[in-house]
Amino acid sequence: MACASDTLRPVSRRRIDQRLLCAADSSDEELLRQVRAGDRPAFTELMRRHLDPLHAYLARLTASRSDAEDLAQETFLRIWQKAHTYHRRRGKVSTWIYRIAHNLCIDQFRKRGELSNSATAEATSHAGDQFEQQAAREAGCRLETALAALPENQRVAVLLCQVRGFSNAEAAEIMALNLAALESLLARARRSLKQKVFIDEGDTR
Repeated sequence: MACASDTLRPVSRRRIDQRLLCAADSSDEELLRQVRAGDRPAFTELMRRHLDPLHAYLARLTASRSDAEDLAQETFLRIWQKAHTYHRRRGKVSTWIYRIAHNLCIDQFRKRGELSNSATAEATSHAGDQFEQQAAREAGCRLETALAALPENQRVAVLLCQVRGFSNAEAAEIMALNLAALESLLARARRSLKQKVFIDEGDTR
């Protein structure tokens, strides 16, 4: 697979070092503006900030480190190629990055026939923002097993909001949903997780 760096013109190491120092002090939006102009150090800094957490998110979503690496690489290739399509009014740069990764992941699931269409989008009551953290402490690996068994869109919503720390509004933007639909997914995911973890706990006693 081609890497974004393959498309860049070589520059002197001294110039790169100086520009990397400047990039480290820049906001994500400023870095992306520089990436649009073909700035390699800005792109390197953007990767440094976001690659590891993005890879961790994709690894949990796909349950495959290899798939996660491929998707993360493709995400940053798209960032290099499509930096000009980012608009501030649509949210933070990190939200835009995860939206790209989300779309790539969904495309892969669809190609493999792994995407669940069972979830519907209707608003339900919010089920407590701290459930996953509490359940993880109480149930450990049982929660991970239950999370992996969720329908794909519910799992994505939980990972974005509870693991990666996006707000509900940001997660809705990433998943191309309205806020009510996102909150519905979270509520149903929490109910499923709570039921599964507590039933399994009871079975072991």
